[in-house]
Amino acid sequence: MKRRSWPTLTLAASIAACLSGNARADDPPAPQTVPYKDRIISTQNLAPLPADSDDDSNDSGRPRAFHMQLDASRNELGDQSYDESGMSAGGFWESDNYGSFSIDASMFHTDSDRFGQRHWGGTATLWQRDLAIAGGWRVDNGLGVLNTPSLPLQRSQYRFALPTVPLAGFSTSWRNDANGMIVQASAGRSGVFSGTRMVGFDSTHGDVESLGMQWSPAPGWTAGGMYLGTQGTTLPVDRGGTGVSSGDTNAFLAAAAWANRNSSVQMNLLTSRSNQDDATGAWIDGTTVNGRYTHNYGLFRLDPGLSWGTWPVSNDLEGGYYRLAYRFARWNWNIGLDRFKSISGDGIDGTYANGYVRYQASSTLGYGGSLALRRTGNRDDFNIEGFVDKRTSWGQTRLQIDQARSGSPAMRYWQATIDQSFPIAHGARLNASLSTEWSDDGSGHSSRSSALSLYGGYDLTDRVSLDGSMRWTHGDGPDARRGLDANLGLNWRIGNRWVVSGAYYQSLGSQRSPFVLDPLATQAPFVDLPRNRSVYLSIRYAFEAGRSQGVIGGASGSATGTVSGSIFLDDNGDGLRSASEQPAANITIVLDNRYSVRTDASGNFSFPRVAIGKHHLTIVPDNLPLPWSISDEMADRQIDVTVRTATRIDIGAVRPR
Repeated sequence: MKRRSWPTLTLAASIAACLSGNARADDPPAPQTVPYKDRIISTQNLAPLPADSDDDSNDSGRPRAFHMQLDASRNELGDQSYDESGMSAGGFWESDNYGSFSIDASMFHTDSDRFGQRHWGGTATLWQRDLAIAGGWRVDNGLGVLNTPSLPLQRSQYRFALPTVPLAGFSTSWRNDANGMIVQASAGRSGVFSGTRMVGFDSTHGDVESLGMQWSPAPGWTAGGMYLGTQGTTLPVDRGGTGVSSGDTNAFLAAAAWANRNSSVQMNLLTSRSNQDDATGAWIDGTTVNGRYTHNYGLFRLDPGLSWGTWPVSNDLEGGYYRLAYRFARWNWNIGLDRFKSISGDGIDGTYANGYVRYQASSTLGYGGSLALRRTGNRDDFNIEGFVDKRTSWGQTRLQIDQARSGSPAMRYWQATIDQSFPIAHGARLNASLSTEWSDDGSGHSSRSSALSLYGGYDLTDRVSLDGSMRWTHGDGPDARRGLDANLGLNWRIGNRWVVSGAYYQSLGSQRSPFVLDPLATQAPFVDLPRNRSVYLSIRYAFEAGRSQGVIGGASGSATGTVSGSIFLDDNGDGLRSASEQPAANITIVLDNRYSVRTDASGNFSFPRVAIGKHHLTIVPDNLPLPWSISDEMADRQIDVTVRTATRIDIGAVRPR
């Protein structure tokens, strides 16, 4: 006879007793049901966690931080070798009554004459943010190397982007949330960012001035205007980078927007006057949301020679566009049509059509594709893409196949890529990409290339970590790529506040992807850069202290976490940083409208010792290369910081597809 378990016998006896209903009078009364009581302890009542054994943090006073770093590097660019050495420093301090102050400065020496660069270079920027003024005003003031401010109306363009201009001078921005009023101004000397491992700024000896205002004249309406005056025009120069040519430009943007619950329309008028051209541009952007469908539509006319400050913008074009997007449950698709024509007759006339679809078959499987067609004169270009996303115990995998044809005689391209994000142990991160491509230049010459890319890091010990990326490429043919691109860094925390870092960087040339068709710009499919190599060593001292003071209705806490992440160019648009995708350097990140940092050469940023709770993170795409942009939902977002954890956020910039 099989022995029955005690839980089985107990359960059977309980059921029998309930069915019999013959409980004796002297049986003890059934126990009373104890009502549920919430035993969750609120954050403000939590006892402080014990300090780490090597933690000498100081929670007294207002939040403040300081860091200083010494750097040295040996560099090679093409057939030129040169050294760079310097020092950088920065920090922030939160005052009681005058907002928060932050500073970021660097100074370096180089024996290179690259781009006509001086032997000494560097940057310095001082910010005062979130200064409260009577009447509900909040003020941000900047002094040093920064970018011209931009109004929300300027940044919210769906089809056209107006970039900011780097300058050495001052900037101020006043905002009043009660009435929607914004006033901005800046003035200084124009220039371009330079430097290899350390960011420098080369002045072009030309002035920059800007003045803008935005307000709400009536419910649902927003109006604004921005003036920008510059001396010079930004142009690409040999061996990569940018330069500024001579010439004065004065530009003015006037915009008005109307919005209700489901629709919005923005009207824009841009005029520019320079030594070469006087031009006017006008465009209308509209959006309508109808249930699961989103409609974007617009008309534009942009005269030849139109510019915005030192940057040329789309010009010599007129036409219109329409986009229809659907997103619900498992389906996500969109289609679009552009029609454009050269105003002068010297440009291009054509039609551009594109479509994208993705279906989430299950929680672990999704697939889709896209198709883009462009006809300009007698030339037909197309790009077709298909992909499959699969999540397994090995992580997230994407298989993608691209095929493109461009020009006459037709140049053909084909590429297959596998992107893998591995779910490895805490303290380690690894993404890998494997791709192979084939191209034919239309004259019978073909090339083949294969590439392996790795991106990630590993905490070797509690004090030593390895981070970086690597791309190995090999191929045959006239357009094939060969070489090793690497960016590897080793960080060693030798003390509570001291870190020694070493890095090795190498690039043997790069080429722009040929699979992007932009109806508003025609670009050469490939851009080759010279060999670039550098060895980099730094020692860094960092100090953080203080905590936020309590306000009415809440209490401060000593528990903190870390906010870090990266900005990258999301080439395949999947929202994940693939190993083959490039970083976006020198982009400003603002936390809680108070503290700002810039991304480094790898696109990374970090805010140490952030108080637990909800925070607001803002991405200012001041130096993001066109036509890349960051969507509104990614540029302004809420984040949650938990105690003693590192909250990581990777944000991908997107481009027209």
